[in-house]
Amino acid sequence: MATNAANSKTAPRQVTIRLPNPQALLSTVLGVLLLLLGLIYLRQGWDAWRADSLRSELAGQAEALAGIISERISSHQASLDRVVTERDFLETFASEGMGTHAGSKQRLMALLPEALSAEVLDAPVLESVGADLADFGYARVEMLLQSERSQKGADAQIHRAPDGDDLRVVLVSPILVAGTVAGHAMVELPYGPLRTALNDWRGSSGTLDLVQGTEIQDALVIDKLGSERSAFDGSIVTVPRTRLAIAYSVPPPFALIAPSSAIPASVLGVIGLLIGVTLVALRAQLKKVLNRAREATPDEPTLADSLGAAGSVAGGSPGKDVTKAAVSLPGEDQDRPPPPPGKGAKKTGGAGSVERSMFRAYDIRGIVDESLTESAAELIGQAIGSEIRDRGMGEVVVARDGRLSGPDLIAGLIEGLRSTGCDVIDIGAVPTPVLYFATHELNTGCGVMVTGSHNPPNYNGFKIMIGGETVAEERIQGLYARIAESRFVKDVPGGVQQIDIVDRYIERIAGDLQVEFPLKIVIDAGNGIAGAIAPRLFEEIGCEVTPLYCDVDGNFPNHHPDPSDPKNMRDLGMAVKQLEADLGIAFDGDGDRLGVITPQGEIVFADRLLMLFASDVLTRNPGATIIYDVKCTGRLAPIILTHGGSPVMWKTGHSLIKARMRELDAALAGEMSGHFFFKERWYGFDDGLYAGCRLLEILASSGQEADELFSTLPKGVSTPELKVETAEGEHYRFISRFVEKARLDGARITTIDGLRADWEDGWGLVRASNTTPSLVLRFDADDEPSLRRVQEAFREQILAIDPGMNLPF
Repeated sequence: MATNAANSKTAPRQVTIRLPNPQALLSTVLGVLLLLLGLIYLRQGWDAWRADSLRSELAGQAEALAGIISERISSHQASLDRVVTERDFLETFASEGMGTHAGSKQRLMALLPEALSAEVLDAPVLESVGADLADFGYARVEMLLQSERSQKGADAQIHRAPDGDDLRVVLVSPILVAGTVAGHAMVELPYGPLRTALNDWRGSSGTLDLVQGTEIQDALVIDKLGSERSAFDGSIVTVPRTRLAIAYSVPPPFALIAPSSAIPASVLGVIGLLIGVTLVALRAQLKKVLNRAREATPDEPTLADSLGAAGSVAGGSPGKDVTKAAVSLPGEDQDRPPPPPGKGAKKTGGAGSVERSMFRAYDIRGIVDESLTESAAELIGQAIGSEIRDRGMGEVVVARDGRLSGPDLIAGLIEGLRSTGCDVIDIGAVPTPVLYFATHELNTGCGVMVTGSHNPPNYNGFKIMIGGETVAEERIQGLYARIAESRFVKDVPGGVQQIDIVDRYIERIAGDLQVEFPLKIVIDAGNGIAGAIAPRLFEEIGCEVTPLYCDVDGNFPNHHPDPSDPKNMRDLGMAVKQLEADLGIAFDGDGDRLGVITPQGEIVFADRLLMLFASDVLTRNPGATIIYDVKCTGRLAPIILTHGGSPVMWKTGHSLIKARMRELDAALAGEMSGHFFFKERWYGFDDGLYAGCRLLEILASSGQEADELFSTLPKGVSTPELKVETAEGEHYRFISRFVEKARLDGARITTIDGLRADWEDGWGLVRASNTTPSLVLRFDADDEPSLRRVQEAFREQILAIDPGMNLPF
C-alpha cells in the first residue's frame, strides 16, 4: 500500500491535449475561402454587367453616329458626282488642255458653294501628280488611284489642311468620257458642319471616337466624343463609302480571376457564397454536437493515455490485446474516401464542334462566321494549348494580321490557350514574320498567328508553331482529333501579357544589314499588316521609301494582297515608273511573301529571285543545300549546281518547306508563291520583309540597275500561277485521278505534290491548293511554241478526266 501511495504521489499529472480535427479545420478554411471567392465573383459580375450595359449603349450610339455621318457625306458625294456628269462641265473639261483645268475648277466651285477648294486632274493620276507624291499627299494619291481603278467615287477621307490645323472632308469623283476615266475632280469641304452635328453625343460615357482607318492601333483619331479614355478593344462601326469609323470602348471591369463575364461570374459568386455559408454553418453546428458529446464522456482518453497504451503495446505487456492496440489521432478515418482525381481533361469539343475542312496541309483556314467563329477559335486554342502542355511547354506568343475578324478570333484563341494553363504573350497586330521572330527572341518556341494570308477578306485562319517547328500535315489533323475527342488539358488559367516587339525586330535586321548606297523604292503592302512596319524597316536599312497602300485596312479596298497575281502589281509598276524608283516591292496580307517589279515594269517571279539569293548565299556557304518547291522553273537547279550548291525540289507549303530545311540543314529555301526562308544570317522562317532587305543589299552591292541585274539570270517563257476553282474537296479528288490516269509521253514525272511533267524544252504542273478549293497550274518553256505544246498536253489529259473544266489557258 505504501508503495502504491508513493507511486500515486509521484505519478505525473495527466493533461488532456486535443489536436484540432484536420477535416473540420479544412472545412472551415474552405468555407471562408469560398465566401471570399463568392464575393469577388459577385463584384466581378456586377462590374461586367455594368460594362456590358455601357458597351451596348455605346454600340447603339456608334451605329447612330455612323448613319448621320454617312448620310451627310453621301449627300455631298452625290452632288459632286452629279456635277462631273453635267454636259456643261464635261464640255469645259474637254476644251481645256492637259494639266490646265482652271475653267473646270471654277465651275466646280460655283456649283458646290460649300467647297473650300477644288482640283481637277487628268488621268492617269501618277502622271498628273508627278514625281513628288509626298508634297501632293500620299492619302490624296490613294483616293485618286481608287477612283481611277473603280470608275466611281473614292471612299471619303478627312485630311488636315496643309497650311494649318483645320480638318477637311475630301471627296473624289472620276470624270468619265465615253466610259473611260479621263480625269478626276477632288473637292475639300469644311469639317465644321459635321462637328456640329456630332455635338449631341459629346460627353457620352465611355470612349467614343471618330477615327480614320479600321485598324485601331493605326487609326487616326479625328474627334473625341466620349467623356472617358480607355484602351480600345477593337469595337468599331464603319461609315459606309468612307475610310471613317466610330470606335468605342469601355473601361475594363474589375477582373481578378477568370471568368470575368457577367453571367458566369455572378453564377459562380452565388454558388460560392451558398457553399461557403453552408460549410461554415455546418462547422458551427458540428462543434456544438462534439462539445455535448465530450461533456457526456468524462473518461475520454488523453493523449498521454494513448501514448502510454502505444508504449505498452510496443513493449508487449502481458494481458493486453495487441490486435486492437493502435494510436488513432482525432479526425483520422480508416474508411476515408480515395483522394480526388488529379487534373484531367475538359470535354467541351466534339466531332461537330468545328469543320474538318478547315484543317489543311499546313495551317487552319476557314470562312469567317461560317466555318470559322470565335467559339471555333477557342476550341482550336484549347487543342493547341493542350498539345503545348503535353510536350512540356507553357508559354505561347500570339499575334494577328489586319483583318477585321482578327480581334474576335484572337480573343477566342487566347481564352482557349489560357484554359489549358498556357501563359500567353500577345504582341498585337504584326506581320507573321514578326511573330516567328518573337518565338525566338522571347525563347518560347511556340506561337500562333491569326491570319488569312493572301486570301479574300472573309477568310481567316491560324499558322501554328510548337517547339520551334511549324505544325503541318498529320499534326494539323491531330489538333482536329483533339477537338473531336475533347482531349483538352484543364488547368488553372494561364496569364496574358502584351509586349511590343517590333522595335527589336527592326533593330535586329538593321543592325546586320545596310545597303551600300541609298536606293529609292516604292512599297505596296496591299493594305495588309506589313504596311504598318515595312516603310520604317526599309528606311532604317538606308532606303528612300515611298509607301503605296501601306495603311492597314482589312477590307483591302485597293487590290487583293497577293503579289503572285500580276494584276495586283499594276499600280506598283506605274508608281515605280513615274517616280523613277530603283525597285518596287510588294507584300501579301501578312508579310511573309515578297513580290518585285523593276523600273521597266518586269515582274520578277520568285523562282528567279531565288536564283539571285542562292548565288549570293553559296558564295559564303559552298556546298549548301538549297530547297525549292515544285512550282519553280527547271532553270533554277542548274544555277544552284553551277554555284556549287545542292538543289532539292520539295512540296509546296511554308510548313513543309521549313520541315525539309531542318531535315537537310539547308541554308536557303524558296517557293514560287514568294516565300523565302533564310537560315544564313537569319532564323530559317519565311519572311518577306527580310527577303526584301536581302534583295536590296544584293542590288546595291552589285552596282547595277535592277533590270540589268535580273537580265543576267536565265529566263524562258512562263506563266504565273494559274488557278481553277472547284468545289470544296473536289480539287484533291481530281488530283488523285489525274496522277493515276494522265499519260504524258516523253516527260519525267514527279508526283511529290500533284503532278509535274518535265520535258527537255519545258515543263508543266497541276496540283491541289492547300489554302483554297482550287487547282494550281504553272507552265514554263524555252519559247512560245514549246510552251503551247506543254499546255496542250496538259489540257488534253485534264479534259479527258473532267470535260467540263474551264481552263485559263
